[in-house]
Amino acid sequence: MKKILSLLSITAAMFVAVPLPAQIADHLLTEKNSEVVKNLSFDTEIVVCGGGLAGVCAAVAAARHGSKVILIQDRPMLGGNTSSEMRMGIVGVKEDQCQEAGILEEMQCRNFYFNPLQRYTLWDDVIYSTVIEEPNIKLLLNTAVEDVVMNGNNIEAVKCWNSNNYTHYTISGKLFLDCTGDGILRLSGAEFRRGTESKHDYNESYLSNEKANSNTMGNSILLQLRKSTEHHPFVAPDWAYHFTDDDFNYETPKSTIPGQKFNYKIIWRAHDNNFWWIESSGVKFDTIWDANDIQFELKKIAYGIWEYMKNHPDGRCYDYDLDWIGALPGKRESTRYVGPHTLTQDDIVSGGHFEDVIAYGGWTLDDHNPNGFMNKGLASIEYKVNQGYGIPYDCCYSVNIPNLMFAGRDISCSHMAFSGTRVMATCALIGQAVGTAANMVIEKNTTPAGIRQDYIAELQDRLEQDDCMLPYRWRKVSELTASAKTLDKNEPMRNGIDREWNGEDNGVYIAPGETNLTYTWKTPVTISGVRFIFDSDFKVRGKRMRKLEATTERVPMPSEMAKSFKVQVRLPATTRKQHKLNTSDPSAGEWQTVAEIDNNFRRLCRIKFDGVKTDAIRIVIDETWGAPKAHIFAFDVL
Repeated sequence: MKKILSLLSITAAMFVAVPLPAQIADHLLTEKNSEVVKNLSFDTEIVVCGGGLAGVCAAVAAARHGSKVILIQDRPMLGGNTSSEMRMGIVGVKEDQCQEAGILEEMQCRNFYFNPLQRYTLWDDVIYSTVIEEPNIKLLLNTAVEDVVMNGNNIEAVKCWNSNNYTHYTISGKLFLDCTGDGILRLSGAEFRRGTESKHDYNESYLSNEKANSNTMGNSILLQLRKSTEHHPFVAPDWAYHFTDDDFNYETPKSTIPGQKFNYKIIWRAHDNNFWWIESSGVKFDTIWDANDIQFELKKIAYGIWEYMKNHPDGRCYDYDLDWIGALPGKRESTRYVGPHTLTQDDIVSGGHFEDVIAYGGWTLDDHNPNGFMNKGLASIEYKVNQGYGIPYDCCYSVNIPNLMFAGRDISCSHMAFSGTRVMATCALIGQAVGTAANMVIEKNTTPAGIRQDYIAELQDRLEQDDCMLPYRWRKVSELTASAKTLDKNEPMRNGIDREWNGEDNGVYIAPGETNLTYTWKTPVTISGVRFIFDSDFKVRGKRMRKLEATTERVPMPSEMAKSFKVQVRLPATTRKQHKLNTSDPSAGEWQTVAEIDNNFRRLCRIKFDGVKTDAIRIVIDETWGAPKAHIFAFDVL
């Protein structure tokens, strides 16, 4: 009876009258005293258009470095092609040692922690959490850019429409970042390209066309399957295509050229749930203007494909059911801006040795047939590339709009180079780099071109401090770290190589409770923070969301990461008294804890505290995520 009364009390409390918020009128709203559409204006420093991984990483990077940011996304969730609406795989480099870190790896580890069953709707909110925890970011979902306001050659504001709350926004800023993939800020008059160059334009031998054209790679829609215990035939809608064996009866020769690979539709494989080849034609359709027609075309193909696979008399898919079909197609190619440098096939094949390198790629040059799924035969041709080829800053800002930058699929590159840089892990790295550069534009009161001229080395240093590896160089450790003494076995902690590389470990193992990971100085120094890089296990590709979602298998956190730990300093007696720390507890000795972290899921862990004078500092691991020892790549004193 007590439980019932308690429930009734809670229910009654839900209906108790509460004061109305100030914006709610104390009268009935009618056409005479209220608006149908609201108009709002905002002013900020950096406006990021597009909330895919490039836009998210750009916004978060700029905000964390101190800039005020408004992030505009035209969908109800963040993530773009990787969101629950589209569920494209996050791919990039193929070698473990080159795996992308930075904000992308932080989000993927966060996903392991909060979403161990790897549900896509929860992945949406992992990305959302990463954004909204930044106080410098104002996020506008369901908001699409409609127009730009120009002031001479500069963008002054963007005009937007939110169909969810019937609101027009005018958003002014000092700097504008286009991370939409489609390049909506071309409304400014920024130079751009769409389509495929001729093989002669940049002497790109992988192209075969003698003349440039408007053909692009198509969009794709994905299916997700789940295992079933019994077979039930699938009935496709009447409007779907209906396929037979004849539709897939063609030769599938292999390339005889080293480094070149031919790809075909892989109809017979249900177990890997990889339907990238359900692709619209970039010849028949315009990937922007014909978006609605493409969506319907791909659904007709997708339902027809599953009907063919599921009902095939050879039983290839009898033990699978269709669990999900994409709400929207994922886009590959549409628009590329023109920057001071256009990345080309030769740039990538030669390794991308750029003075202004700010990111890297490693996906193959993967050029899809512009006729898409309806091409009977070859679906794409891949060309092997060097892992970790450099991508320069000069690909990321406009040649004719001084306050326009871009990241993601719309950077300045040829069609062939784009076929490798377009994938999401690469786009995320470019986004973080451009967001960091954007903050420096504001901080230094300069332009994107000014960063290139005067501050490119400082930008590269900041990126490396933020756990973004840059090709052909390694991070510089702080002066305090370099000047300290430590055991020989701890030296890898300060070599600036924050990952396993070419067979070298570059890390230190430390068991819970050990106290030998220590830096000391002859005379006391003042420190105000530390920086750690923990091993988040780049060999675990499962961080990039599984393709079979309907499973109860939980993914574990990377076992060698530190789950909980302390940072301790050894204080001279006078300093301990000055900071009002315990000087009488003999069990504490001279060591005092200045930071204590629990449930850490970050590879890069920065900790700031009030400046303290000390002659030694150490990390003490309390618990790992399962391994006997924690594996640490970097321990920097700030």
